[in-house]
Amino acid sequence: MSSHDALSDDNAIDPAANLASIAAEIESALAEAGRRPGAVTITAVSKTHDADRIRPALDAGHRVFGENRVQEAMAKWPALKAEYPDVELRLIGPLQTNKVKEAVATFDVIESLDRPKLARALAAETEKQDRRPKLFIQVNTGEEPQKAGLAPADVPAFYEQCRKEFGLEIEGVMCIPPAEDDPAPHFALLAKIAKSLGLSGLSMGMSGDYLLAAQLGATHLRIGTAIFGARPVP
Repeated sequence: MSSHDALSDDNAIDPAANLASIAAEIESALAEAGRRPGAVTITAVSKTHDADRIRPALDAGHRVFGENRVQEAMAKWPALKAEYPDVELRLIGPLQTNKVKEAVATFDVIESLDRPKLARALAAETEKQDRRPKLFIQVNTGEEPQKAGLAPADVPAFYEQCRKEFGLEIEGVMCIPPAEDDPAPHFALLAKIAKSLGLSGLSMGMSGDYLLAAQLGATHLRIGTAIFGARPVP
């Protein structure tokens, strides 16, 4: 586990300091693994946190953020993006087809593409809006029935369908390993899938295992609690 797990005193959380410390740890992990400096981007997962909690990270220069829900992002980010127009906003949660219009308008990257119906809707909406968020295919590496994402064996055919039938450009793949599993085999599997398809983007690793993910090839780490502290209880 990272040393940056949520602090018990909410007021003691310093997102900017946490980001700086995490970034330094990641650079050490990359050097240890023989990867180039700066090979990994931190996606600061700001879901459920309000603008006051997010702003210190923005003021410190961080620009890549992840949200789980389209509605929450639409409520929170337009005002922040007006102040910080170079923010990259990434959707890391499941996307329903009835939210595709809003998702395409709001997000720069959508990481949860996982079925033909959604691919078709995204293709139509990106054409309509002339706005093309980058796309990642979500892979259910543990093949958990309750979790979104494609079974690993189904990814190559879906990738080809996205490209040939729907005209979508795919940048990478994303996974969320089963909570009880050693994440290393899941990260290795995702890296293998990406390589087989010639994809450069690997979104994997969260607050508890981001250093391992960095060493195993991640290009994007989704880190929330270690930056912002525990999510507020509704």
